[in-house]
Order: sequence, then C-alpha cells, then structure tokens
Amino acid sequence: MKPTSEITAGHAVLETVIGFMGIAWSEKGLIRLCLPERSPEAVERRLLRHPGVSTSTDQPRWVVELIASIKAYAAGEDVDFSDVPVDLDGVDDFRLAIYDAARKLGFGETATYGELAKRAGHAGLPRETGAALGANPVPLVIPCHRILAAGGKIGGFSAPGGSATKEKMLAMEGVRVGPPPAAQASFGF
Repeated sequence: MKPTSEITAGHAVLETVIGFMGIAWSEKGLIRLCLPERSPEAVERRLLRHPGVSTSTDQPRWVVELIASIKAYAAGEDVDFSDVPVDLDGVDDFRLAIYDAARKLGFGETATYGELAKRAGHAGLPRETGAALGANPVPLVIPCHRILAAGGKIGGFSAPGGSATKEKMLAMEGVRVGPPPAAQASFGF
C-alpha cells in the first residue's frame, strides 16, 4: 500500500442511506461523482466507463473526509462541499463559469437557470446553462440540483432517477418545489 502522500488517483463506491454512490479523483481533485444507484456494481460500472478513472482504491485524507461528508449529506445533514478540490481539466470556460457560480449556492439555496447564467456573467443563456449543468461530472459538489427552471419549476436532471431524484435532494435540504399547498378549507361556522 502506498503512503497517503503518494496517492494520486483512485475511486470508491460508498453505501449511504439513500443508495450506493461513487467518487473518482485525480492528483488534482474530484473528477467524478455518481449519485445514488441501487447496487454497488451499477456505480462501479458508471465510474469505470469514464476515461481517467483509476482502479486504485487507496484514499488520500481529503477523500476520506469527502466520503464522510457525502454520507452525512445523504443522512440529511447540512454539508458544505465548497472546499472540495475539483479537477475540471478539459472543461471549457463557459462551463467553468457556470460551475463556479453554482458552487456558491449554499445548502437549501436555489436559483433558476437564467439567474445562474447571469451570476456567471452569461446573462440570457439559460438553455446553455442547463446543458452545461447536464454535463456536470461532480453533481452534489457542484450542486446542479439547486438550479430550477423559470417560475421555480423543477426542470431537468441527468442523474439516475431524473427530476424525481432532484426533487428528493432538494426536499432533503428543506426546499419544496411545485405549486404552493392549497389554502386551508373553511370550516363553515
């Protein structure tokens, strides 16, 4: 086994209360995060299908801490992932700007695609922003689930389970999406 200081890349599959999740990292930071699946094999297949994912399972300290944070988040705790190192080599400047703006959204905070585009310096590009978020390699750390369609609608989500997964993640953060609840009916007296 290599000393922690020499670990440069690897991956891990972890069991959380909401399902099996996976991460992969390089010497620079996180390169992939897979949201919940029903089996560890499904996560492993998704991780290893991407270029650059190493088969090593040795974990540097920041990865051990990230795994603990992901498990805490899945259990409903308010977790801040903004300090997790992310390796986005090869990602274009537009997507980098969108991802940077998304990372500034805190637990339970949402924005629309249009608002996020504006915050990233690309006002008027909500569809392109949605496409960039759909290609997000590290959801949760870059919290694309916190981005909603115009009018506060749920919008799309490219993770397993689609929009239903997005809605569940937002609910875990105390965010209710959809029409407001009906007003209480009168008792008639």
